Amino acid sequence: MSDKKVTRIGVLTSGGDAPGMNAAIRAVVRTGLYNNLEMFGVMRGYSGMIENDIQPMESRSVANIIQRGGTVLKTARCKDFFEPEGRQKAYDNLKSRGINGLVVIGGDGSFKGALKFSKEFDIPCIGLPGTIDKDIAGSDFTIGFDTAVNTAIEAIDKIRDTADAHDRLFIIEVMGRDAGYIALHSGLATGAEHIIIPERKTDIEDVISSLQEKERRKKLVNMIVVAEGGETGGAEGIKNIIKQRLPATDTRICILGHIQRGGSPSCIDRLNASRMGYHAVESLLVGRHNVMVGIVNNRMHYTPLEKAVKAKQRISDEWIKMVRILAS
Repeated sequence: MSDKKVTRIGVLTSGGDAPGMNAAIRAVVRTGLYNNLEMFGVMRGYSGMIENDIQPMESRSVANIIQRGGTVLKTARCKDFFEPEGRQKAYDNLKSRGINGLVVIGGDGSFKGALKFSKEFDIPCIGLPGTIDKDIAGSDFTIGFDTAVNTAIEAIDKIRDTADAHDRLFIIEVMGRDAGYIALHSGLATGAEHIIIPERKTDIEDVISSLQEKERRKKLVNMIVVAEGGETGGAEGIKNIIKQRLPATDTRICILGHIQRGGSPSCIDRLNASRMGYHAVESLLVGRHNVMVGIVNNRMHYTPLEKAVKAKQRISDEWIKMVRILAS
């Protein structure tokens, strides 16, 4: 806790965009205004801080945005913020406007920047987990994950229809370079026969033997959901291995790509983002600084930024066992 009074708050979105970021921005701005604080939007993440692209925000600035995907503040990855000169310039710009509190909506990299910035200067930061990957410990859900996984489910359901019509094996690649939560959830929810994630070493012999066994049982429609990360090389890598080992198998790949980032946020993402945004401002007001605001067991949870940037969500053995049983 800190006794330093926050009077002007800046809010920014950083890193990859995620559905629900606008709901979080709206909640931050309107909660700040309700408490008679002055609110500022920082455009394009840390780049906007360095370039002084900062604008005052009023209640109408965030009207009619809760249902929109993306982020009205734009987002970017900023290499200059990694340098001391860049952070100094960003601080000078905030200081010139009297901004003495910052809400950063983003992922692991965004939090690392916020932590370093808050340690060097006298501006407390609050992090909100905005990432479709759900790879940050300290919150059961991250902003954007529910929408992204539902987008993947809708697409996979449609792919299964055509797979069934042609007796094909489809390999569907979803986002998740370092985290397999989208693959895990969407694969389980669509009845995928195999789910391949970067957190677990893939036993390709097990995949091949399983496909052979299903072929003997005349189960000709199979779905493999694979996260883009991992040692297998994504959907293309898996397809090449299957083509070599099972050349008679009619195999297609479908890479869902950035479609998972877009679209109107789900009810869950809107509600979670709104709760997090509200409590981000409340935290700054009561002197709870340099924490990530999350939700655990439907209750607000505050993780020090130092821990948030080091800890990762872990996929339990129970999830993996359930995948194996339900796909048999």
